[in-house]
Amino acid sequence: MPQTCESCGKVPVAGRRVSHAHNVSNRQFRPNLRRVRTAVPGGSRRITVCTRCLRSGKVSKVVR
Repeated sequence: MPQTCESCGKVPVAGRRVSHAHNVSNRQFRPNLRRVRTAVPGGSRRITVCTRCLRSGKVSKVVR
């Protein structure tokens, strides 16, 4: 499963992990994704969205 929000398109970004001794190594900042059932025209389906989209109301969950 790709680490991408299907609502806003948020993807992992690269950064650096810096220790107290200033040792530097690569790392990734990944979006906080959840699989939710949402309403789409013609029914409902599961999509992967970030928690920011859920909290802001861009995506509405379907209550069964």
